[in-house]
Amino acid sequence: MTDSGDYVRLRTTFNEDAERYDRARPRYPQQLFDDLAAAGARPGARILEIGCGTGKATVSLAERGYRVVAVELGPDMAAVARRNLAPYDSVEVITAAFEDWPLPDQPFDAVIAATAFHWIDPAVRVVKSADALRPGGILATVSTHHIAGGTEAFFAAAQGCYERFDPATPPGLRLEGAGSIPEDDTELVRSGRFGPATFHRYEWEQRYSTAEYVDVLMTYSGHRALPDARRSGLLDCIAGLIDGVHGGQVVKRYMTELRVARRTG
Repeated sequence: MTDSGDYVRLRTTFNEDAERYDRARPRYPQQLFDDLAAAGARPGARILEIGCGTGKATVSLAERGYRVVAVELGPDMAAVARRNLAPYDSVEVITAAFEDWPLPDQPFDAVIAATAFHWIDPAVRVVKSADALRPGGILATVSTHHIAGGTEAFFAAAQGCYERFDPATPPGLRLEGAGSIPEDDTELVRSGRFGPATFHRYEWEQRYSTAEYVDVLMTYSGHRALPDARRSGLLDCIAGLIDGVHGGQVVKRYMTELRVARRTG
């Protein structure tokens, strides 16, 4: 985490355009939810979801019969989530920061955070997740990584756009394969509240038109936080590459990781 002011600012950027986030961000691989059930979160289980956003994972949980309490920091994100989840009586969306939200007396069978756990204060997230769980309950965190593959020539060329318009870009940065991303449960085990984690990984690709790719970039906190002129220059540079060199379409390769640990203390 950077300084607290920067951290708080970045994690609130998602709420600035909740409709775009809902439109542009893909849903999670469905195999992830099969593996979650196999790990012990059986359909019908009571789940606390941290940072549900617009409900990208929550809808899949609701479709599978879970009873979900979803806590979302952004009021606009929460409003879109409620709209998306309106058909499901088993889901409640609460607008609050997880760090401040008082845990209910009844414990949960599972705590889930889909691409959100890293935005929670590290002094709070593991301990409070454990406190929210029944003994033997599970903590499931989902992370998503952009990895090597897809339209590789485009992503290599796009590095020049980032180096030109985003001064925080490391020079010569290149995408890595999924195998270079370590499986890490140090924080969980060190807490003394969870046993060693198990990991499930899913590699998949998404095809984007120029407009769709610019749309998804505008849901990333680092892009939204750039000054207007730099952000516009970056997006124009990237759009020019897609339109001018790649026929208006690119493919992005993702790796989604499900990390599951059981409460032991």
